[in-house]
Amino acid sequence: MSLTLYRNGSIYSAADPFATAMLVDGDVVAWVGSEHAATSLLDSRMREVDLHGALVAPGFVDSHVHVTETGLALESVDLSAARGAQDVLDLVAAATGGSAGIILGRGWDNSAWGDDRLPTAAELDRAASGREVYLARVDVHSALVSASLAQRCALAALPGWDGDGLVSARAHTTARDAARNVTPERRRALQQGALRHAAANGYVALAEMSAPHVGSPDDLQALMALTAAEATEALPEILPYWGQLVSSADEARGVLAGLGVDVLGLAGDLNIDGSLGSRSAFLRQPYADAPDTEGSAQLSVEQVANHLAATSELGLTGGFHVIGDGAMEIAIAGLEQAAKQVGIDAIRAAGHRFEHAEMVDAAAMAALAKHAVGVSVQPVFDALWGGTNGMYAQRMGAERALGLNPLARFYEAGVPLFFGSDSPVTPLHPWASVRAALNHHEPSSRISARAAFIGHTRAGWRAAKSENPFHGQLGAGAPASFAIWDVEQLMVQVADERVQSWSTDPRARTPLLPALDTGNDPRCLQTVHRGRELYAADDFTNGT
Repeated sequence: MSLTLYRNGSIYSAADPFATAMLVDGDVVAWVGSEHAATSLLDSRMREVDLHGALVAPGFVDSHVHVTETGLALESVDLSAARGAQDVLDLVAAATGGSAGIILGRGWDNSAWGDDRLPTAAELDRAASGREVYLARVDVHSALVSASLAQRCALAALPGWDGDGLVSARAHTTARDAARNVTPERRRALQQGALRHAAANGYVALAEMSAPHVGSPDDLQALMALTAAEATEALPEILPYWGQLVSSADEARGVLAGLGVDVLGLAGDLNIDGSLGSRSAFLRQPYADAPDTEGSAQLSVEQVANHLAATSELGLTGGFHVIGDGAMEIAIAGLEQAAKQVGIDAIRAAGHRFEHAEMVDAAAMAALAKHAVGVSVQPVFDALWGGTNGMYAQRMGAERALGLNPLARFYEAGVPLFFGSDSPVTPLHPWASVRAALNHHEPSSRISARAAFIGHTRAGWRAAKSENPFHGQLGAGAPASFAIWDVEQLMVQVADERVQSWSTDPRARTPLLPALDTGNDPRCLQTVHRGRELYAADDFTNGT
């Protein structure tokens, strides 16, 4: 981009909270400051961009994404508005007029239905006029399938087949793999679509949570090639993880050598349990709406301990998908056992991470902080499923549900947090995530918009062990990685009104963020990463 001067806007910068202009020199921010000072900088070498009051802020990092699956979801039948079985069947029937092949759908959530009855496999066959159907639940841990797909995949012989179209466990992974079997060309198009969508929403980097049960090494290799620095099209950077269990450092070395790409860790969707919506998350006490089950654990304490010890020995990030309190108990016991094997200093230095961590008691919180384990959280989970009448309350009862996703308690305990969407589980809408953290259903779990914004920017780079301390910030010497937003109003938004009077005072020098209670989220005008433009809105004037 050479020398570009952005002016007449608002620059989100801790270095100068009142900055209205920013100079970019190639892939680096050279200066931020006032409009008056910007005028004195102008010379013939510079391209000038009038922001017309827009906000320039560090680009977002999503710390938990599945890129290929997001691409598929963007092209699938959206079932999120369905409020019953008949709605699902009607949407499937409407999709039969499209291209031939399997009908893919996603996002149905029977916890929001008045009638919990699910469409049967035979009903899906009729609605689709005989075409195969695969419909992922919103949490992507279970799905509905047509009889034709079930027959082709012999699902009735596998664990997780309920006998009438609902699949989980092995039956689900078998059906899912059959449904998304795509050619390399198709996969490339899906990945490009997801990455372009992310760029259009202000993301400069995505932590890809690959795993053997999610995708193949070929899938990850293709994604990394697509986003390489030398690639023709500028796309968001991929921060890659691979969720494969190992029992020793030698086994970890072998896994890493066989991947064909460098990854940041053997972590991510390495599942200790499943999801609350599908009742497969492992709880200490039974589900309130299914008293005969507590969910199930997929890994043992010994397996967790050996994995964390092996990755720590290599200085590599390890980690797990952990949702239920029973699963967290296993994770913490494994963490403590690993520390006895290799020493707590090696554990702390490895930068381990747990994904989701929705149910964390005081003892587990203290253990996470003690061992310097970071947590990847998805605040929109609470926005969708929290509250006294939400899915969490249905599954566990209102009292237990209040303690889920305790964002403020993580910060109070000193546990590093970094934010994501788990896309395609929730959309790539970063400001919705910030708003969800600010407006958590449980007031004691709320955090400020600024804390949430940092969790979605600077903290994401730290979790990925970025060597550049300025990543996720805007100031002299920082990478030119930012997004420009059309906003209605800028303000300071805090979770506790007791601190409002000082933090909103100009003397506090708190950088301003978009007001998120106007009914209109900020609109992305441009996204830039390391000086390369990833996205520009049609109405954005990119300088003169």
